[in-house]
Amino acid sequence: MANNKKYFFGDIEVSKVDKVKKVNEVFSSVADRYDIMNDLLSLGTHRLWKEILVNSISNLISSKRAFNYLDLACGTGDIGYKLLDKKSINTNVYMMDINETMIEQAIKRKEYKNFKKNIDFIVSDAENIPLASNSMDCVAIAFGIRNVASMENALFEINRVLKSGGKFLCLEFSSVEVPIIKKFYDFYSKNIIPEIGNFVTKDRNSYQYLVESIERFPKQDELTDLITKSRFINTKYTNLSGGIACIHSGWKI
Repeated sequence: MANNKKYFFGDIEVSKVDKVKKVNEVFSSVADRYDIMNDLLSLGTHRLWKEILVNSISNLISSKRAFNYLDLACGTGDIGYKLLDKKSINTNVYMMDINETMIEQAIKRKEYKNFKKNIDFIVSDAENIPLASNSMDCVAIAFGIRNVASMENALFEINRVLKSGGKFLCLEFSSVEVPIIKKFYDFYSKNIIPEIGNFVTKDRNSYQYLVESIERFPKQDELTDLITKSRFINTKYTNLSGGIACIHSGWKI
């Protein structure tokens, strides 16, 4: 049967190989200013969203046994470090990103010296996770799944590495469901975000891709259905800031 799957880099249809290459180039370009740009573009709100995600992960951890957590598309490692700051005893964090430059930024963070014994760094694609099946207690990905060429493949890989009873969490930009917020957000994302990106990083194209990738991303119910089809149960989502962002979750049987 022919593979009719389409891949997009923003609004441009590309091959799967080219999508992976172009996304990698985007993050190599913005890596050294990634954290400050997140603060600028979200007015600091991304920190609150990530705190909610980290608390959800932290609540799964028991000090009585080892807890293995995979931080997919870890970027500069802020979520993994936040988790270790809350609960580092018996917690093993695997920080994985396809972009080696982002991993380098994670290692440069001041938190690294305090938690390096708890961390393993992995450079790999979310569609090919080099970890044993049934080895992770929790897998989370924040603002990364829309950059994966095949979300379906990534979700099946995530399910594979999770232990039975393990939890998957996904924090991602989503579809704004509050009309007054949506009107402001649409104007801001299309007109302001690329210009801030151009002014601060001299790289307008990367932030234009950001906006286009968010617009093309599945709505809340669509992603929930996709997660369910990937063999997760009790799948649900929680909107944040009226749907600007959303946390999806599911459990492995």
